[in-house]
Amino acid sequence: MPERILVAEDKENLCRLIETTLSEAGYEVSIALGGDAAIHEIQSRPFDLVISDMRMPGASGAQVFREARQQAYQPDVILMTAFADTREAVQMMKEGATDYIMKDNILEELPVRVRQVLDHRKLRQESTVLKTRIESLREQIPIHKFESIVGSSLPMREARSLAERVAPTDANVLLTGESGTGKEVFAQAIHAASHRCEAPFVPVNCGALPETLLESELFGHEKGAFTGAIRTKPGRFEIAEGGTVFLDEIGELPQSIQVKLLRVLQDRTYVRVGGEDMRRADVRILAATNRDLEEMIHHGRFREDLYYRLNVFPIRLVALRERREDIPSLVEHFLVLQERSITELSPDALEYLRTYDFPGNIRELQNLIERACILAGRGGRIERHHFPLGRARHAADPADLLSLGLSLEQIEKRLIREALDRAQGNKTKAATLLGISRRALYSRMESHGIPIGGPEPEGSETPAL
Repeated sequence: MPERILVAEDKENLCRLIETTLSEAGYEVSIALGGDAAIHEIQSRPFDLVISDMRMPGASGAQVFREARQQAYQPDVILMTAFADTREAVQMMKEGATDYIMKDNILEELPVRVRQVLDHRKLRQESTVLKTRIESLREQIPIHKFESIVGSSLPMREARSLAERVAPTDANVLLTGESGTGKEVFAQAIHAASHRCEAPFVPVNCGALPETLLESELFGHEKGAFTGAIRTKPGRFEIAEGGTVFLDEIGELPQSIQVKLLRVLQDRTYVRVGGEDMRRADVRILAATNRDLEEMIHHGRFREDLYYRLNVFPIRLVALRERREDIPSLVEHFLVLQERSITELSPDALEYLRTYDFPGNIRELQNLIERACILAGRGGRIERHHFPLGRARHAADPADLLSLGLSLEQIEKRLIREALDRAQGNKTKAATLLGISRRALYSRMESHGIPIGGPEPEGSETPAL
């Protein structure tokens, strides 16, 4: 919608000329012949800008300005004066007026001034909206405290202890580990336990944006810096002022951006895209990666100096298969989050999870629980068949099986279930995979309490005894 402008001037000819000039520039213009009429208009409807003469019959330009300042919509105000003495207009600017302009060349100068004022107003409004959105997002994103991080295994206790020690400092932290191990949860906990906790926590996924956009996303850009840059935009470092920037997937950062990030780490300064002014970055930097950065350095894909700046305090998060004892507590945690009145898993279902490899780590476990809750229905119990069949990746090495603390009976039960999964429930094929007869398979399924289920598919044959 076009910006709405009120012109207050007691000389009708000049008032109409200004109205025509601004209307041709695309604005929605209303006029008021005198100060009293201007105050009535201001009280009746909102305007983006009020242009008022200083000297008018009735209410003066100063009174018009002060009435405008009392309105909730807070219009900008430009004052017009024909007098060489501009002291009153300057005083109004000290009180909050946006600008003043001399009448002797007003028709040529006013459109330029108006555009400048309204552009700046739009930037202020967008900045306010952006801050409101950030605050809203901060309220929506749970701030993870260390005590809310689930897991009591030795690797988790060690990682949590390191994070608790480094949190009160401003040291850069590099979180490493496979995808889905909880690196962002740890980063949020470090921020929440730091002296920067009242300022924003701003995450950036370095692998989600192309190089041409990533620089602007991190450092911001000036109006006209590139095609499509129709206004100045603050970057993530500016938005996070006083807080924490979390650079996820730092291993995906293009080398051209690595150089500019190094400057931020070295002297805490940066320049907007298309800008010249050096800006200070009062932020703490936490980074995370699932890549081997030292191997990338060896192949020339990651800067060694940047690595050592980021790796001031490394914390490694192990894969879920390396801390299987945490699975029951994680399952309980995710069941609570689902809020579906499901309070337990069957022993078979829990055993399946305890022996599963979890290539997707904690994130995959959460997704499996969410899917199983949907299938089980409200108030139901999660059973083994609620998990996907035919896609399990379990440890096959005998040493891995022994490390799980499974008995021979449990291992046999697991092998039977694995064979049934691979055979998609076909008992004949499962028996063939196990090298036993179908009759022996039925017997062992019965002894282990595994449901035998429905009839065999047509065409199945019983292996020879």
